[in-house]
Amino acid sequence: MRSSLLLLPLLIAGCTTTQQVPAAPILHAETFGPARSVQVRTLIVVLHGDGTPDHYCFARAAAQAVPASAVVALLRPGYADAAGKSSPGERGAETGDNYTRDRIGAVADTVTVLHRRYPNAKVVLVGVAGGAAIAANLAGIRPGLIDGMVLVGCPCTLPEWRRLMKWQNPVESLDPLQTAGGILPGLRAAVLVGADDKVTPVKFSRAYAEALTLRDIATDYRILPGKGHKLLDDPEVLAATQRLAAALPRKS
Repeated sequence: MRSSLLLLPLLIAGCTTTQQVPAAPILHAETFGPARSVQVRTLIVVLHGDGTPDHYCFARAAAQAVPASAVVALLRPGYADAAGKSSPGERGAETGDNYTRDRIGAVADTVTVLHRRYPNAKVVLVGVAGGAAIAANLAGIRPGLIDGMVLVGCPCTLPEWRRLMKWQNPVESLDPLQTAGGILPGLRAAVLVGADDKVTPVKFSRAYAEALTLRDIATDYRILPGKGHKLLDDPEVLAATQRLAAALPRKS
């Protein structure tokens, strides 16, 4: 079953000392699986990359592949999908400029509200490209909010990636390699990258996976031979999500 949520305007900006979490999600979402159920054991939230959102097929497949799961495909702040559904906020210029604290906070607050609908579920973020950078940063600055993350083609060493892309304008985006220090050791991670990825080459994912391992975070790091940057719908990503969800301890 798929349900659509029409979400409230963006309410947060910047960094505050107390977290004001809205009563309803603030980003647009599509839910695959139960809209609300105490039987759901895994809540999977999928974050698309910096281009046109293309994460619905994966979300549908994950809902079918992961037992007792609900999968929510979020539209990141300022983005719209092919059907014209959109999330509030500023999209940015897509030069590594939209992994900012306020945008990450909007995702985090939405995840918090969604989790209330599935109180017995563990929470897993699946992010591709820029969505992976947001997921990784969220894990570092909101420790304990999620239980696992699957990062696909992540620009996880932000300054080096922006130099590769020849983007020189100053940005306020957070660097996942720097925020990794805030991740709790109990989190589980999967980091996947195509061996032939020219947009977010292997070295960026490798450096981040090594940083996680040094923090004693269980990390499933895989380089996929013959694969490029567009990986979200690759069977290996779905398999990694299944493995991670199965490895999470269940709530009593």
